[in-house]
Amino acid sequence: MINMPVEGDIAVVGAGIIGICCAIFLQEQGFKVVLVDREPPAMGASKGNAGHFATEQVLPLASPQLAWQLPSMLLNPFGPVAIQWRYFFKVMPWWLRFLRQMSRQQYQQNSKGIAALNNNALLAYRDLLSRTGLKTLIRCQGSMLVFETQRAYFSYLNQLEAMQAQGVQYELMSGAHVLKSEPALNTNIKAGIFFPDTWHTVNPWQFATQLFNYFRREGGVFKQAEVLELTRKHNGKHQGIKVKTTAGKSWWVPRVVIATGAWSKPWVYQLTGKKVPLDTERGYHLNLQGYQNIISMPVTSGERKFIMTPMNEGLRLAGTVEFAGLSLPPNMRRAKMLLPHAQALLPGLPEQKIGASQCWMGCRPSLPDSLPVIDEDKGVYFAFGHQHLGLTQAAITALLVSHLVTGKRSDIDLTPYQLSRF
Repeated sequence: MINMPVEGDIAVVGAGIIGICCAIFLQEQGFKVVLVDREPPAMGASKGNAGHFATEQVLPLASPQLAWQLPSMLLNPFGPVAIQWRYFFKVMPWWLRFLRQMSRQQYQQNSKGIAALNNNALLAYRDLLSRTGLKTLIRCQGSMLVFETQRAYFSYLNQLEAMQAQGVQYELMSGAHVLKSEPALNTNIKAGIFFPDTWHTVNPWQFATQLFNYFRREGGVFKQAEVLELTRKHNGKHQGIKVKTTAGKSWWVPRVVIATGAWSKPWVYQLTGKKVPLDTERGYHLNLQGYQNIISMPVTSGERKFIMTPMNEGLRLAGTVEFAGLSLPPNMRRAKMLLPHAQALLPGLPEQKIGASQCWMGCRPSLPDSLPVIDEDKGVYFAFGHQHLGLTQAAITALLVSHLVTGKRSDIDLTPYQLSRF
């Protein structure tokens, strides 16, 4: 018999948007939930993301089209993808797995897995928002992808066919139509694509923290402490998890959800002995205060591979990718380089001095196939690896985790998200 206090029916480790949503959905199933994180809620990627519920992004990052573009991307210091040289050899195993996902068969299979989540993402959120009253932070105005050259636009149409095959709705737009919708954009825009079934939030951090506040109001428990160890133990006749934290004590819980994003790899190994090829695509953003009304919806550049989202605090520029792991210091030049890209699309943006408070870096948890892990293993539940789609897929992931915990049959086949695929 383990002489440890029992705290709750289930612990959710990780208080980002995924963990918060999991905690809410499980609590609504009648479980006493303890949410644990070393930081205050929503302080990682959930705070600084682009705010775009990107249901249109059903194509995995590892695509046949990317193979020939990748060398030029990596060689461009102002391009959308970079690898810090100090991290080059550490990330090579991940990249080798990534390259193997570029076959047409894997590409189509992974697309179906992403689409199954994205096509149900907003429905899961609608139900959640109606219960929590957070609709005021959401805008359901769609989003736009714009092109400065006809060549890039026509090249993208092949991808559009693949997206349509996965259920993505869109409208093709001429350059004139784009400018009528968003007159602040540069007149050199040649074409655009409007995605009507997408949302954005005007404040991702506030959105996540208000969901957290709802969890607390409904009786949820939050412990701000770093988890040092998770160990499978028996408490009498029942198996559970021993949770050891920096708070100075250990406690026992029957079940645990791992929702620790880019930091999930060691917990998977500690609890299952399995090694997952998880790395982080570090993302940067730049906030331009006072320009929140310059556009009305998220606008992504087809050529420049970044997104501009209007938010309450200003215009947020985001979208770059950097492979540099979890411990190397941020390279805020990656954030600052977004300004000239935005000025090229929005001539009304003046030259300005960028302050440190305008720049941000966060770690996106990415697996080579662009699919998350949503799975269970004897009382341990996994919800991590959502790469660029954590905000988008949080509610549907939480719903699926609640199905796993309660044994309810899901309409979505969870096979693509199983841990055993690695």
